[in-house]
Amino acid sequence: MPVHVILHIANEDPILAEMEKLPASNDTCVLATNPRTRDNKDLRYLAAGVNQVIWPMTRVTFIEVLPGADDEQIIGFVRE
Repeated sequence: MPVHVILHIANEDPILAEMEKLPASNDTCVLATNPRTRDNKDLRYLAAGVNQVIWPMTRVTFIEVLPGADDEQIIGFVRE
């Protein structure tokens, strides 16, 4: 099951994408599937029809992992 992420690439706007697995600490590249802008538009610097991109880890500032539909919803304590 793919992991939905927001990739923060140096000097670029954040990118929504899916990844098969999160990168390990010794990985040198990130493979992202279906890269798009946060408003689901095509990235201006990719050719039409591109659905996978490999970025070197040196360009990735950080990765946000979005909650999936299968994630358990955590309910905190509620005061009444």
